[in-house]
Amino acid sequence: MAELTQAVAIARGVNQTPRKVSLVAALVRGRTVADAQTILSHTPKRSASPIAKVIASASANATHSFGAVEASLVIKSLEVTSGPRLKRFRASAMGRASGYEKRSSHIKVVLEGEVKPKKVVNKEKKS
Repeated sequence: MAELTQAVAIARGVNQTPRKVSLVAALVRGRTVADAQTILSHTPKRSASPIAKVIASASANATHSFGAVEASLVIKSLEVTSGPRLKRFRASAMGRASGYEKRSSHIKVVLEGEVKPKKVVNKEKKS
């Protein structure tokens, strides 16, 4: 059985509400990285782009840092949490100001995949 590894990537402060980002995240949760990239490239939502970037970053982390096989990478978890909110004011009737919040999101992706087997080098002494 091959050894499994996990790689993580996080995007903080994405300028989109967590509710909108979660709708797109639900489309790719639990799929392979290749399937997720294909689905996101054909999804007409603005939040598809930052999710695709985070998945690509986690995939690069897995292959470069841990030596994982890119074809075996699966999205183990994809979490969308709320980030900091910017409080703003909008003019309203009778000279008043109404408050609203510009919400942001944090996106965390955990990928799981098989590690490439290490090459065994035979060091034989020549005599």
